[in-house]
Amino acid sequence: MSATASFRDPLHGFISADALETALINSPVLQRLRWIRQLGMAYLVFPGAEHSRFSHALGVMHLASRVFDAIAHGSDGLLDSAPDSLDRRLVRAAALLHDIGHPPFSHSAEELFEEPIDHEQMTSRLISSGEISSLFDRHGGGVKAGDVVHVLTMPRDSRERLLSQIVAGELDVDKMDYLLRDGLYCGVRYGSYDLDRLLHTMEALQDPVTDDWGLGVEEGGVHALEGLVMARYYMFTQVYFNVIGKAYELHLSRWLEDEGLRWPVEPERFLAHDDITTWTRMRGSRSRHARAVVERRGFPLAFETEEHLSAADKERFEGLLPGIEERFGAENLMISHSAKDPHRLRQARVFARRFDGRLAPIAEASHFIGHLRRIDRFRVYAEHSIASDLAEELRDSWG
Repeated sequence: MSATASFRDPLHGFISADALETALINSPVLQRLRWIRQLGMAYLVFPGAEHSRFSHALGVMHLASRVFDAIAHGSDGLLDSAPDSLDRRLVRAAALLHDIGHPPFSHSAEELFEEPIDHEQMTSRLISSGEISSLFDRHGGGVKAGDVVHVLTMPRDSRERLLSQIVAGELDVDKMDYLLRDGLYCGVRYGSYDLDRLLHTMEALQDPVTDDWGLGVEEGGVHALEGLVMARYYMFTQVYFNVIGKAYELHLSRWLEDEGLRWPVEPERFLAHDDITTWTRMRGSRSRHARAVVERRGFPLAFETEEHLSAADKERFEGLLPGIEERFGAENLMISHSAKDPHRLRQARVFARRFDGRLAPIAEASHFIGHLRRIDRFRVYAEHSIASDLAEELRDSWG
C-alpha cells in the first residue's frame, strides 16, 4: 500500500492511509464523525470521554490490516495475502466506513430513525450514496462500494464472510479498538487486554462441522482472548452501563421523543445532524429532560435490581412496572433495562486450535468463558420529589 497520508494515534502510533482511504477520510461523511462522540453522554460522567467516532474509525481500519496480515497466509488460499491485494484493501475500507451511519450521541438514541433501521443499515445507505460511491469509482483501484456493503451487511461467499468477521464478528477489530480507546479516554483500566499477544495467535480456522472459515486462536492465545472478553464485560458493567450515564441517555431519548425529532434516513439530510446541532437545540429547550442534561440535574436513582437477573426474576420485575407507573406517573419515571451477553463465542462457533491440531470450541478451551453470565439489570429513576417514596415501595414489593 502506497501511503498518501498518515495520522498520529494515541493507541496505535502512526496510521497510514492510501489514496482511496485518504479520499474517504477527507469526505464530509467521514469528517462528520469528528462531531459524534464515541460514548454518547458518557463524557458527562467521565470527563475525558470526549473522543469521537472519527478516531475510532481510523483505529479499526489500522487493526483490520493487522488481523488480515495475521490470518491471510493460513487461509488455504481463500485470501490474497499480498500487502496491496484487493482483499486487504477491501477489509480496510470496510473497517474505516463501518460507523458512518451513527446518529448523534452514537448508541444513546439509535432507535429514533424515521424508519425502523439501525446505524448499520444507515451506513449501507451512505456507502451506496453518490458521494462515497464516486470516491470508490475514482480511487478504488478495483475495490467497489458495493463490495464494502456486502462485507459489512450480507457477505456472499466464504471469502467475504471471513473479511466480514474481521470487522464485525465475535473476535473483531471493532471491539479490539473501542475497548482500549474507551478505557484510555475514560481513565479506567477495565478495557485493557494483551492486544499484541491476541493478534500474534489469531488464525483463520475452518469449522470441522460446517466447513465455514472463521477467526480463531492458537491454544496459546486462549488467555489473551479471555482478557478481551473480560475487558468487554467490565467495560459494560462499569462504563457503558454506568448508573449516571444511563440516566442522561434516558433524558436525551425522552427529550427527542417529546420534541418529535427523528433522524432522517435520506443520506444528505442525515449528514446535517451531529452532536453539536443536537446539543445546540437541546440547550435552547425548556423541556425538563433537556434541562436535566444541560444542567446536569438528572433524575436520581430510586431502585436497581441485581446485575444478573434470572429469566423468572426479570419477568417478576417487569410485572411491577405497570403498577408503579400508574401510581407515580409514567412521566415522572425513567426505566433502564441494561442487558448484554458477555460474549457470543459459542453461538459464533469460535475455535481454538490445540497444540495437537484439533479444534476445540473456545467455551471448552477456556476454563471460565463458558461460565460468564448475561448482564441483565433494571434501574428506575424518578423525579426528585417522589424518589424516596418510590424506592420504599419497590424495596417492599421486590423483597
